[in-house]
Amino acid sequence: MQIKRAIDKIPGGMMLVPLFIGALCHTFAPDSGKYFGSFTNGLISGTVPILAVWFFCMGASIKLSATGTVLRKSGTLVVTKIAVAWVVAAVASRLLPANGVEIGFFAGLSTLALVASMDMTNGGLYASIMQQYGTKEESGAFVLMSLESGPLMTMIILGTAGIASFEPHVFVGAVLPFLIGFALGNLDPELRDFFSKAVQTLIPFFAFALGNTINLNVIAQTGLLGILLGIGVIIVTGIPLILADKYIGGGDGTAGIAASSSAGAAVATPVLIAEMIPAFKPMAPAATALVATSVIVTSILVPIITALYSKRVRKGEIAALAQAELKSQAIER
Repeated sequence: MQIKRAIDKIPGGMMLVPLFIGALCHTFAPDSGKYFGSFTNGLISGTVPILAVWFFCMGASIKLSATGTVLRKSGTLVVTKIAVAWVVAAVASRLLPANGVEIGFFAGLSTLALVASMDMTNGGLYASIMQQYGTKEESGAFVLMSLESGPLMTMIILGTAGIASFEPHVFVGAVLPFLIGFALGNLDPELRDFFSKAVQTLIPFFAFALGNTINLNVIAQTGLLGILLGIGVIIVTGIPLILADKYIGGGDGTAGIAASSSAGAAVATPVLIAEMIPAFKPMAPAATALVATSVIVTSILVPIITALYSKRVRKGEIAALAQAELKSQAIER
């Protein structure tokens, strides 16, 4: 059976297919990990440790000479994502009621839901997509993305400064596996070759574990509004990210599309903020459901759109090279 060949025909298939399988397991058999226990439970619930190993191997695969590219790429994407969320917050706060929309089709929609779904990128999803359709340096841009995860950026964007505090050791913990791998890979080229081989292999395992955090019933609970929010996140953040990647980050726009997702950590943001700011408590449940749906929708669509975009870009590059070669041949004649 040519299973891998069939999966590779699906845009982002090596990420998307295991993610779907994991989501189906979590939706229809949510306690299967606890039931089987042992290694099966470790595989089902192992998003964080699998990511830790993956980030280590990713760091080991990047050469020191490419660090400038990594920082420029990650900084460009993170700043653009946050800037777009700022604009969305400013506009939404003037158009939406203070407690969110309470009746009609848009019931549950609030500034909190919009910002929480847009201001953080799913770093693991981004890195795995760019490992397939970008460069190692572009994949490494997840480093700064992991630092923006959590309620802090959302709180700042919402104008609630002074309620949360930085915890430097948490930030260090987020990037330490990557930095250790990066150091070892550059100290010994043989270690770089050894660890870099595991990066592609770990993608389906991470995707399956991530899928086991997603309940497909959430889409039914939030209905069409949640789906539209997810699509809106891709459009509203994706277009500026493509432009920023092209004209600032030095890419072709593929990384911008790959960064247009909602982070899984964003699902917890509405509740966390509501605990610290009581004024947000009435809208937190609906915002949580909407953000969860956005995570699901963007996790499914972003790999597909990125794959299609990358394919189109590569076709354009091949056509441009062919045209340039024809021109050079004509000049020689």
